[in-house]
Amino acid sequence: MKTIKGPGLFLAQFMGDQPPFNSLKSICQWAKSLGFVGVQIPTWDSRCIDLQKAAESKTYADEVKGLVQECGLEITELSTHLQGQLVAVHPAYDTLFDGFAPEKLRNNPKARTEWAVQQVRYAAKASQNLGLNAHATFSGALLWPTVYPWPQRPAGLVETGFRELANRWLPILNEFDECGVDLCYEIHPGEDLHDGISYELFLQHTNNHPRACLLYDPSHLVLQCLDYLEYIDNYHERIRMFHAKDAEFNPTGKQGVYGGYQSWINRAGRFRSLGDGQVDFKSIFSKLAAYDYAGWAVLEWECCIKHPEDGAAEGAVFIKDHIIRVTEKAFDDFAGTGSDEKFNRSVLGLK
Repeated sequence: MKTIKGPGLFLAQFMGDQPPFNSLKSICQWAKSLGFVGVQIPTWDSRCIDLQKAAESKTYADEVKGLVQECGLEITELSTHLQGQLVAVHPAYDTLFDGFAPEKLRNNPKARTEWAVQQVRYAAKASQNLGLNAHATFSGALLWPTVYPWPQRPAGLVETGFRELANRWLPILNEFDECGVDLCYEIHPGEDLHDGISYELFLQHTNNHPRACLLYDPSHLVLQCLDYLEYIDNYHERIRMFHAKDAEFNPTGKQGVYGGYQSWINRAGRFRSLGDGQVDFKSIFSKLAAYDYAGWAVLEWECCIKHPEDGAAEGAVFIKDHIIRVTEKAFDDFAGTGSDEKFNRSVLGLK
């Protein structure tokens, strides 16, 4: 067994225009003061990192790594959630997702997709230059508008959609393989990879690519009423990243999973700060430790009630208290009698 690393902090939800949230150095110093020992870096925020430069210049990557280390932290992983989303976009969402791309690429889906693919490819090399072994992203979605089959999905539509999704991601996955980095898809509503079955479909169409791995975030599974503990049993061999994010699901006679178009605070399913929701983190940390998860526990804050700075401060302590320092000995070693093959056969009554 291995002891999980952490606590780490995903910086995306904390970056802002005011100190200490407006530069990588100052936000790292702030994170360190709260007790974090690692940071996950969003690559679309130039205040944190120049992704292309990190991919093309080992010297620059070393400078970024050194800055974080000077603050007493490690880089846990890089993230291309926004760019990965744009690798595959259904036309119904073109206008909404254009905001994730540079302004010059808006109203040009083909150019936007090409940019997104290049961005994720940069992330493979940047991760290698930084000495990282895992990377976080989204799969994007071509099929999501048809997730509820009404009107009826045409025969073969799902097959066509996953075949195209795989075609877009296979060259990227191969590049990550060349760089020695696992590409971890966050299973998330709104993505074509939104549960276990859809992930398995993706694996089938990518020939079970060894780098097509998982970012485990129980909050998105709670909101789908999915068994997030059994999920670990099913996919632990592919889980390479872990977002510690809490959630709660409280259905009523008026709304359930779909939320009735309500704001986050009024939905039956909503995200909460660590310890304020329904996720059984004791069992999660136990399972991950038992399955030899060797990565980080990274706080992702998305609470609809609590202030983010309070959520971060409490979250650092919460993760630290849940990390299990795994044992190197068995509890009953004291009662061991020692044995050899001859002794074992005698115990069994064998000659």
